[in-house]
Amino acid sequence: MSSSSFVSSDDIRDRFSRAMSDMYRAEVPQYGTLLALVETVNHETLVARPALAARLTARGEMARLGVERHGAIRVGTAQELATLRRLFAVMGMFPVGYYDLSEAGVPVHSTAFRPVEDAALSRNPFRLFTSLLRLELIEDETLRAKAAAILERRDIFTPAVRELIATFEAEGGLDDAQADRFVAEAIETFRWHHDATVDLATYEELHAAHRLIADVVCFRGPHINHLTPRTLDIDEVQRRMPEAGMSPKAVIEGPPRRDCPILLRQTSFKALEETTRFSGAGEGTHSARFGEIEQRGAALTPSGRERYDQLLNEARRAAEGLDNAAHQARLGEVFTAFPDDETTLRREGLAYFDYRLADGAELPPASLAGGAVELEALIAEGRVIAEPITYEDFLPVSAAGIFQSNLGGEESSVGHGNANRQAFEAALGAPVTDELALYAERQAASLVALGLEPR
Repeated sequence: MSSSSFVSSDDIRDRFSRAMSDMYRAEVPQYGTLLALVETVNHETLVARPALAARLTARGEMARLGVERHGAIRVGTAQELATLRRLFAVMGMFPVGYYDLSEAGVPVHSTAFRPVEDAALSRNPFRLFTSLLRLELIEDETLRAKAAAILERRDIFTPAVRELIATFEAEGGLDDAQADRFVAEAIETFRWHHDATVDLATYEELHAAHRLIADVVCFRGPHINHLTPRTLDIDEVQRRMPEAGMSPKAVIEGPPRRDCPILLRQTSFKALEETTRFSGAGEGTHSARFGEIEQRGAALTPSGRERYDQLLNEARRAAEGLDNAAHQARLGEVFTAFPDDETTLRREGLAYFDYRLADGAELPPASLAGGAVELEALIAEGRVIAEPITYEDFLPVSAAGIFQSNLGGEESSVGHGNANRQAFEAALGAPVTDELALYAERQAASLVALGLEPR
């Protein structure tokens, strides 16, 4: 097959993300309500803030705003995770970042499959936060062995999608018909099934250890548990959710509202109680799927992340048990110690920036020597535009907070483990990319393109 007949991985990813959204809307009607609310809030925000609209347009982010989603799944075995890595590679999505949620009592560790190139992110930045169950954290050895045996018996992939993955790897791509078939077959892995694969007693035993263990082990596959649209004003979405018939989680996770948004803020509506049929006799309910919303800001450098983590820990200790309004007020007080203007963020090296030549501008010959002083002068003169790089990844504390709020948050009989990136990468069959390195490379490349030295 000629490579000229291949559909791009970006196009396959776009088809897949739209098909996933359609499927989830059909399965969880409130997701459609959530999308409508986010679209309304985004439109009103852009009308009220024309400068923001102009910036998003200039950065190529306006076109992606309406399609931007991230999802989340949980798998049970190394084989499942490794095959997912191959499946997502067909769509130009690669493992970025390592997240240890066991620190918060959630027995998984995770990565995010996402595009990594700027052009691919602009085309469709769909991401899938993917968690691997850590069976070693189940303290009851008998229950641990039972869970492993159940997982060993299932296959979460269709034979056809396995064939198409192999075709992609052997031939270097898929044609249009193959791409459509791939999307249709891949979606089956993430579909919700009302029928559990275990009896009610087994489900209850695993559920008692941790709700998430039951969610991973007791069903035919890693049903998508949420899809997350991107909003430009998460506080307004949170305020309006009850009016739209959705019950929001208690607090918005992440940093406070700021003039210069940083990293990631998240909220959600609470997980649905869904009727589930168990093998043999028995019917009950299972709670797993919910609706999440996110607002993205600037990617922080290692020093920025260190300062952010210190302030967030301080704020969380003081804000425990507060409602969202009081929680956000406390966050705002603590985060006055974190600069809230782009110039200071840039000069203190707290956030990553993308540098480009202003329209119609030229660089003077003297600037070719580069250096921080020359760069600041060029920015001050309006010759060079510096814009924060959007954070494309996730926050372990926020992820754990969303998990806990939607899975009960009660005490469980699993151990709090330690991070084990080596074991995760062994299961994955590949190293995960350091997300901070990607932002640093993008910033450096933008300066080199201007003939300036990287900072």
